[in-house]
Amino acid sequence: MKFTKMHGTGNDFIVIDDRENRFLGKEEELALRLCNRHFGIGADGVLIVRNSDIASIKMVIINSDGSYASMCGNGIRCFAKYIWEENLVKDKILKIETGDGIKEAVVTIKNGKAEEITIDMGMPSFAPRKVPVEFKEEVIEKEVKIKNKNYIITTLFMGVPHTVIFGKLEDYDVAEGEYIEKYPVFTQGTNVNFCEIVNEKEVKVKTWERGAGPTLACGTGSCACVVAANKIGLTGKEVKVSVPGGILLVEIKDDNSVFMTGPAAISFKGEYDI
Repeated sequence: MKFTKMHGTGNDFIVIDDRENRFLGKEEELALRLCNRHFGIGADGVLIVRNSDIASIKMVIINSDGSYASMCGNGIRCFAKYIWEENLVKDKILKIETGDGIKEAVVTIKNGKAEEITIDMGMPSFAPRKVPVEFKEEVIEKEVKIKNKNYIITTLFMGVPHTVIFGKLEDYDVAEGEYIEKYPVFTQGTNVNFCEIVNEKEVKVKTWERGAGPTLACGTGSCACVVAANKIGLTGKEVKVSVPGGILLVEIKDDNSVFMTGPAAISFKGEYDI
């Protein structure tokens, strides 16, 4: 099986062209084998290329624990770079089918390579049913107690469920996200983002990803942090997000849609004996 190992600001993925559906129905088993950092290739997740009936191409995302993810911000940038450079789709605006609908990617080309990608991440939602979360009202700066520790949480849907906790990063261990992810009110679990406000134009973020654990970057999480921070008046609408793996730029448009810009890189290519 041929594969391409990629990363977006350190959030790493194994990309597989499966337009012939060779691995259809075997995604969980495949991800568990490939993502293992000791016995496999090692990655936070697998991105599978499939044909689409509604867009130019389809992206299927499987987390390192074998679970399915509807959307991934860093993953879709890697995916866009892959399909453009592999000549699978050469449109100026790439239309990619995801579990969260069709996303549009605009690729910046330099020396024939896709260097930077801007993704239309769609609309966020604080609606409890959309997240989903078992509260009747929107979860904005709500105090909860988990594992004998109090947290002030803001929860929203940004392609996948996200919970944002504001404060100094040094006051939190990202591993605390393991308990918050599984807090019973989150009926499908949640990604957990610890967000430090630097100023109205910059934030720092560390993320515990549902199904993957701590990662060097989370694109949807970075967007969720900016949306939440703007919602409660901590930042403006154009924000630089510093994550352990690099920098992402997030902008909230006037219609409330969210755009994310960042890099994507190929680490190496190879073959895996499947």
